[in-house]
Amino acid sequence: MRNTHETASGTTATGEAPVRFDTKVAVLLRDDLETWQRLNVTAFLVSGLGTVAPEVIGEPYEDADSTPYLPMIRQPVLVFEGAKETLTAAHTKALSRSLTTAVFTSDLFGTGNDRDNRAAVRAVGRDALDLVGLLVYGPRNAVDKALKGARMHP
Repeated sequence: MRNTHETASGTTATGEAPVRFDTKVAVLLRDDLETWQRLNVTAFLVSGLGTVAPEVIGEPYEDADSTPYLPMIRQPVLVFEGAKETLTAAHTKALSRSLTTAVFTSDLFGTGNDRDNRAAVRAVGRDALDLVGLLVYGPRNAVDKALKGARMHP
């Protein structure tokens, strides 16, 4: 996979070799979500990753006028989609491989705050969660195996 700033010659715009990551950040979305839901779920799922895996957070940004901006995840976040069964299988595989995960269930569309979100997830057993989104982070190959059957989001 090419770095988003990599040229056809394999170097970046600054002439440096592209950075390669041995880990992968992936979001898997259920394929029947509305556009606003896909965006909302992706934002929520990715938001917590840096708190448990601080190595994914890069350096702060700054523009040419020295205006500071927050640091962001240092590597691409790949977004996939799949049927409900694909999410369930990926969830099971990710947990069996001890990968870092975050879940978003259909119940969370009806809540409006973190306390109620956590209560909604806590109220349902792991195998009965109605998953609409899943974040998986870990070694590239393990994440790829967990997401087998998912396709890149169009």
